[in-house]
Amino acid sequence: MISLEPVAAPGAPLARRNPVAKLAAALVFSAVLVATLDPVAPAIAIAVELAVLPLFGIRYRVLARRALPLLAGAAGVVVTLVLFAADRSGRVLLDAGPLLVTSGVLLTALGLALRMFAVALPGVIVFATTDPTDLADALVQNAKAPARFAIGTLAAFRLVPLLGQEWQMIEMARRARGVDAGRNPVAKLRLFVSTAFALLVGAIRRGTRLAVAMDARGFDAGTPRTFARRQRFGVADGLLVAGAAVLGAAAIAVSVALGTFRPLIG
Repeated sequence: MISLEPVAAPGAPLARRNPVAKLAAALVFSAVLVATLDPVAPAIAIAVELAVLPLFGIRYRVLARRALPLLAGAAGVVVTLVLFAADRSGRVLLDAGPLLVTSGVLLTALGLALRMFAVALPGVIVFATTDPTDLADALVQNAKAPARFAIGTLAAFRLVPLLGQEWQMIEMARRARGVDAGRNPVAKLRLFVSTAFALLVGAIRRGTRLAVAMDARGFDAGTPRTFARRQRFGVADGLLVAGAAVLGAAAIAVSVALGTFRPLIG
């Protein structure tokens, strides 16, 4: 079952911050790390993110479970670079015919994998500590985002868990009709593609009905709307954004001081 509900302790000091402040802090912290290719700055950033995790009220086991897809992505990055990287500088670590692994390749792969974790983890933390309704309200009230965009995003978040249920229903319906791939990998791939296509068609139809319903309720009329829950952006929220910028800059500064800084451009 896919779930996007917050899993943080509601009384955690940083979990209570304004959703826009948490989202802005994550973007600022991640944007700084995109500027470098070295592994030092992302490693420092990951250490900082794990250190402040208790302040968000998230258990490390919960974060590991939510960040599990990142491991597959990181492994894919490392394998792809090791096999196909053009730059083979550095000391040769493995020379097995067409497979040539050097220290330069491993350093670049490690830097990219760590950077992916460092950039993605803040987003995982934000959405693990934020209720989607509060996020939509804060986007409209504090970030002045269009109500149509914010409420549409909220509806998408609420409908994502239905995708897992519909996938199971399609599989059970096909199994009841005797449609089974058995151990044939080609047949399994064909069934997977057809199931994904059926799920995509259903999602498009649901999105169309949702857009018509939102138009019927005046979300594109430009009329000022009222809110049941006020979202306030206070001094503590501003300090959270500023602290994220300072910590991101500090990670880059340490990388520069150690001489490992490798700019993305230049």
